Amino acid sequence: MIISFTAVLLAMLFLIRPLQKNPFFLMYFGLMLLAAYYTETHWFKLPPLAYKTFLLFLAYHLAAINIVTFLAYGADKRAAVKGNWRTPEVQLHALELLGGSPAAFVAQRFFHHKTKKKSYQSLFWLVLILQIAVVYYVFNFLDFI
Repeated sequence: MIISFTAVLLAMLFLIRPLQKNPFFLMYFGLMLLAAYYTETHWFKLPPLAYKTFLLFLAYHLAAINIVTFLAYGADKRAAVKGNWRTPEVQLHALELLGGSPAAFVAQRFFHHKTKKKSYQSLFWLVLILQIAVVYYVFNFLDFI
């Protein structure tokens, strides 16, 4: 299972350019590897390409990406207040696009950050609507709806 997680995450790192310079993605990568290692050594072993492995990876992915996205917004807000170097918007949008939209929405309200910038909000809502459409399509395809 660790090999499957590592392969997927490394592919994402090499294919998505904004993630290559994103320290938050490295934090996400570490969280995913720790979760995979703990699951494999303490709970059970799964074959790398099994259906349950994919569902477990998806659950870990959503938890880790949302934690990291929330922390990224907090760090960016703190940098904005202190006048330090900021996290580029493209990196925040990349985290949202990977599934961190729920945490981004909560973090925007919690930290009062990026809520008034129209260009940022329009792209954020576009990503969120796209994700809802994809989830609806997948659920419809799998006959869950």
